[in-house]
Amino acid sequence: MNEVELIRAQLSLERQHAFDVARALSAAGSRQGASPESWQNFRQSSVDYLVWILSRFEEREQTFRDLLHSRAGGDDSERRAVESALDLPGTSREALTKLEAALGSGSRTEVERVGRWTDFEQFLSGVWSARRDALDRLFAQQAKVTDWRAVSGIDADSIFDERSRYAKVRAALPAGIELPTATSRQN
Repeated sequence: MNEVELIRAQLSLERQHAFDVARALSAAGSRQGASPESWQNFRQSSVDYLVWILSRFEEREQTFRDLLHSRAGGDDSERRAVESALDLPGTSREALTKLEAALGSGSRTEVERVGRWTDFEQFLSGVWSARRDALDRLFAQQAKVTDWRAVSGIDADSIFDERSRYAKVRAALPAGIELPTATSRQN
């Protein structure tokens, strides 16, 4: 596996972990039954993970935009395509706003509470993911190895950090909530 393939594999894993944590948090948040302490520990580790990973994706987009603007000349149609993709709805900030709404307290009915979790999960797997796909395609068409390094921000420390954060989420899972394993995803 070459360096770009390793970077792409890590990006894909981070994205999958974000979906997995969002699904598990949504499942736990839309049902009642976990002890308040168990729910609070899981909620905190999940929110920490999602805020961290979504912020990293947001930073990557800004680095991609900066890289695009720093290149003199270049193909204007490619630049317009990237700018157009960057202007699509589905930013990580929007995802975090939906997460905040789902986490919010107040006198909501069960239907409203479940609806907000569903909205967050569907946003992440739908609009956010579609935006990611468009940007990934455009970046893959234009990027050199050094671009992959610069934009991804992936190195040994970031991989370790991501795995540690994900492990904390896994360790805090309340009874009845699961995160898929690599093996269960392949089946």
